[in-house]
Amino acid sequence: MSISFGSINTGLPKDIVAQLMKAERMPITQMETRKGKIVDKKNLVQELEKKVTELRDLVINNQDTKSLRELKVTTNSDFVNVTLDKNLAQPGIYQFEVGQLAQKSSAMTSAVEDKDKTYLGVGFIKYFLPNGEAKEIYIDADNSNLTSISNMINRDPSLGLTSTVVNDGSGEDNAWRMILSLRDTGDDNLAEFPYFYFVDGEEDLYLEKERPAHDAKVTIDGFEIQKKENNLKDLIPGATVELKKAKPGEEFSISITEDKEAITLKVKDIVDKINAVLTFIKEQNSMDDKTDTTRTLGGESLLQTLESRIRGALFKTVNTKSGPRRVGDIGITFQRTGLLQFDSKVFESAVAKDFQTVADVLTGAVDSNGIKYEGFISTVFQTANLALRTPDGVISSRKRTFGDRIEDIDRRIEDKERMLSQKEKSLKDKFSRLESTMSQIRNQGAGIASLGQDVPPVQQLG
Repeated sequence: MSISFGSINTGLPKDIVAQLMKAERMPITQMETRKGKIVDKKNLVQELEKKVTELRDLVINNQDTKSLRELKVTTNSDFVNVTLDKNLAQPGIYQFEVGQLAQKSSAMTSAVEDKDKTYLGVGFIKYFLPNGEAKEIYIDADNSNLTSISNMINRDPSLGLTSTVVNDGSGEDNAWRMILSLRDTGDDNLAEFPYFYFVDGEEDLYLEKERPAHDAKVTIDGFEIQKKENNLKDLIPGATVELKKAKPGEEFSISITEDKEAITLKVKDIVDKINAVLTFIKEQNSMDDKTDTTRTLGGESLLQTLESRIRGALFKTVNTKSGPRRVGDIGITFQRTGLLQFDSKVFESAVAKDFQTVADVLTGAVDSNGIKYEGFISTVFQTANLALRTPDGVISSRKRTFGDRIEDIDRRIEDKERMLSQKEKSLKDKFSRLESTMSQIRNQGAGIASLGQDVPPVQQLG
């Protein structure tokens, strides 16, 4: 007769420890589920933070009249190129005429056959700067060609000259020339180029043509003005007028106006960013019986705070010079959908009529009593900035709260994992010892059974 102990010596399932540990890990599974929900909420707060940050970064550069304003310049002539500094320029129309461009003193040499190989001899170039200072450039045998002479001039700024070697395009055997130019233009920069003096050259080098320096002459609104350069920065406030061509007697206009399209685009971008925030809030607050509110921000106070502050900005009244105004007067209105609507036609019409009033409504104004009124854009900026402010902003504080909860759960999971690891080791040791003990009992039982089989049967008497 033998003793049976099941599939293993103890008769217990082989994965008994794994089954026990699975039961022990149920609290960890529950904590991980809770953590997942909090992570989802934190991710949503970070998504909202990104949208509010984009809004703040956009409005921060348009909080005053100067930064909001955009100007454009138009002209009916290609004689000038005009660029504006919008912080200094003002709308206006100017009548203009370019009678003469400013030019610098320059001279051209006679032509030689080869700019690098034709030997011009040893000697010097002599000339006088506008201040009367005499200059001499000595040329030795090693630098006696057009290219080397030109390089010597350009390497020394104290000479006050620039030099260029050109092919005159004549098609003649001798077509290479050097042009010498003073660095500055205008009547005050008139140089003298008396002569070149070289000896023993293969060809003679001398100044063949000269062009004297003179001022630019322009007429603005009927008055002639002379300038020593062609880049004029003080004729029209906030504008740089670059003279391109001259034609005496031909008048044209330069017009500086409000750039309605650019300003409209700026404000539309701001409205779009606000709507991105409002859309997020609306989606989070859209709940039904199937919505898992443990993974959304629906009903969160931070959403209510943001939305109410944005609504407040819409209905804020600003006392402008034209009287009390709201953003609704310039084309920004609140819709039943919960989003803003921007009417670009109404806005452009308001800009064309009175930009300053529009700017006051958007960026704020100070009335005759010295009372400051915040505008729509400045209020939106304050709302976004307060929400993002560390550590007490509604967004930053909520994100930190979720982060703290996640860290707390992670610590508890780590502690529980460490405890379960020790428990698992202890269980494995116990079942190992039990297995060993049961193995010994089994072996003993087998030995006893074998002894019984070796005893011969007892003979019956009788």
